[in-house]
Amino acid sequence: MKTFIGRYGKEKVGQTVTAQGWVANIRNHGKIAFIELRDREGILQVVVNDKCPDFELLTDMTRETILAVTGEVVERVARYVNPHIKSGEVELFAEKIEVISRAKHLPFELDAHSEAGEEIRERYRYLDLRREKMTENLRLRHNVMAAVRNYLNGEEFFEIETPYLAKSTPEGARDFLVPSRLQQGEFYALPQSPQILKQLLMSAGFDRYYQMARCFRDEDLRGDRQPEFTQIDLEMSFVSQEEVQETVEQMVKHIVKKTKDVQCVAAGQYISDKTVKNVLDFETSFPQMSYDEAMRRFGSDKPDTRFGMELVDVTAALQAATSLTLKKWLADDGVIQAICAKGAAGKFSKHELEELQQLVKNFKVNFAVAPVENGAIAGNMATSFKVASDEILTALSATDGDVLFFVGGQKKRVQEALGALRVRVAPKLNLTDSSKLNFLWVTDFPLLEFDDTEKRYKAMHHPFTRASVSAEELEKSPETAKSFAYDLVLNGYEVGGGSLRIYQREMQEQMFALLGMEKANYERDFGFLLEAMDYGFPPHGGCALGLDRFVMLLAGEENIREVIAFPKNGTGRDLLLEAPAEVAPAQLRDLRLKNV
Repeated sequence: MKTFIGRYGKEKVGQTVTAQGWVANIRNHGKIAFIELRDREGILQVVVNDKCPDFELLTDMTRETILAVTGEVVERVARYVNPHIKSGEVELFAEKIEVISRAKHLPFELDAHSEAGEEIRERYRYLDLRREKMTENLRLRHNVMAAVRNYLNGEEFFEIETPYLAKSTPEGARDFLVPSRLQQGEFYALPQSPQILKQLLMSAGFDRYYQMARCFRDEDLRGDRQPEFTQIDLEMSFVSQEEVQETVEQMVKHIVKKTKDVQCVAAGQYISDKTVKNVLDFETSFPQMSYDEAMRRFGSDKPDTRFGMELVDVTAALQAATSLTLKKWLADDGVIQAICAKGAAGKFSKHELEELQQLVKNFKVNFAVAPVENGAIAGNMATSFKVASDEILTALSATDGDVLFFVGGQKKRVQEALGALRVRVAPKLNLTDSSKLNFLWVTDFPLLEFDDTEKRYKAMHHPFTRASVSAEELEKSPETAKSFAYDLVLNGYEVGGGSLRIYQREMQEQMFALLGMEKANYERDFGFLLEAMDYGFPPHGGCALGLDRFVMLLAGEENIREVIAFPKNGTGRDLLLEAPAEVAPAQLRDLRLKNV
């Protein structure tokens, strides 16, 4: 087995080798030249003097040309040792150079400090992946997947694959459909998740399952979402919610331990520090917070706990206000809540404040910004808040130089607006340190949420989530029913979600009915699952972690495209493969489809 040239060390000194790699850089000084030869593990310096018979090959040598260089590995003089690369103690003196594959001039520079637009990077993704940062991101992804398999195999899980060609079912995002040539007019659907199939594996007796599941959802894209993605998917039988959470938590800790150097600073909070080795305290469980508490304190069911800036309800303090503006805000059982941005005075431009205002107004609520000056609420709304200025400042722990953001309207919308606002404001105040890994379990989710547009209930997670109340209570008060559901949150992102599942036919049919599904329809779509429940279906539960999003956060990136080898762009296009694309008329005829 060959040694990667980027790993060459003193053990190679005195050996004659043939090093093969890409020319990352070349410095030709006329009588002597230095080539930085690269493979996936790093750089090896090659020294070529004019006595080398192939010296003239370097005259028009382009970067990214692939060379095979034969010569002796020698130890560098002490003052020329490069501590920043793995092979920095040695170099290769070239005796023979062969050009294996010549490269054209590059469409963009691959240097770590160069800037290239996302479009050109994706168009030439095979070049982009040669950059050190991208190589390290994919190395991290590989290491995470290896750690997952190592841990779950040790816990006696079976890795079982489920099919990509499945059945289209309702109650999820839009499916990607695949027409069948053999069954004319019928379609497969690419799976949005292996949810039902892994439940059927529990029915089959494989009581500990996992897979790196490929999932497909035809939905609008954003920085942390792709049309195809990978889940770390697992399911277990005869378990409690606490046992599922414990398994997932220990797996996550194992991943972090194997892939990052970290220091534990508090329960569930870790600061990455490359200078710290094996300083890990994983005995303390991740903190837990109910859904209601998360919404009350942070305005989000995936709160970023790296910083405070918590929501404070000032409704009671302002009930006596005479301001017509505030009376309007409080109409129809409205509330007024606020957050305090410490030391934010002068930090936001007029344009940035207008952007924040638009963000909040998208939630159909009212918005005001007020600085704190001379121990009181100042600004355009100072008169409106004057009646309770001292009380509000005390409640928000606000002092001079702080900025208060007030939102008024219906409670849930107010919470969500402030939740969105706090995560937009925090980076501006340098509160979101990407080296911190703050894990949090959010639990006790509502089972259902009411859709005002469709005038019916929808499942908060999915239709197979078990209620934490009896069937009678669920039938009587579906709007207040909680569920055995739990999300794993990291730095304000939901990186995993799971639940205990329904395992009795009557419970599942009750759930379908609450969601407004006709019996004929749910038997058509889910009849195979209901039938399986008639043949001894064990209690079970599981969880799925978004691999791409998790790796993105571990890598300190802000976009999952940075940790996926061949991603789609913001409109779902693959600029490298030029997909999606039209297909040949003959293919459409085989499928009896028309290009309209």
